[in-house]
Amino acid sequence: MVQPILTEDFNWVDEIIAQYGKTRTSLIPVLQSVQTRFKYLPEDIMSYIASQMALPLSNVYGVATFYAQFSTEPKGKHIVQICDGTACHVRGSKALIDKIRKEYQLSHEKHTTDDYFLTLETVACIGACAMAPAIIIDGHIYGHMTTETLEKLFNEFKEGE
Repeated sequence: MVQPILTEDFNWVDEIIAQYGKTRTSLIPVLQSVQTRFKYLPEDIMSYIASQMALPLSNVYGVATFYAQFSTEPKGKHIVQICDGTACHVRGSKALIDKIRKEYQLSHEKHTTDDYFLTLETVACIGACAMAPAIIIDGHIYGHMTTETLEKLFNEFKEGE
């Protein structure tokens, strides 16, 4: 697992904790803020949060692994979420998933490219059923996707790098 390069200075984490407080109910926003910085929750920072908030590490880890919004695995620079809800599935989301997995050597178990360029996630629903099949790339929704429009979008996306 790739860990971020961290200094021993966790003042920025202390600032987040100070902003939300040290109560159990503030744990989720604290974790959300940390994840915004790294796109996942590094183990050493979860340990630090547990100690600073006087919570058992098992509680912090339990929250981090229970909610789908959190990740304990490093993510790629770009996050691609493909909706596989009923409307998207019926309209071809599986073909989109298969195309990305093949092109980027990903699988059911491997979601992130070796160079951490891209992470592929399938999600149950993104609420864009009228645009099915729909995907989200770095927070932007793209609808009525086909394997051809996906390839064109990814080519444009790569050119912009």
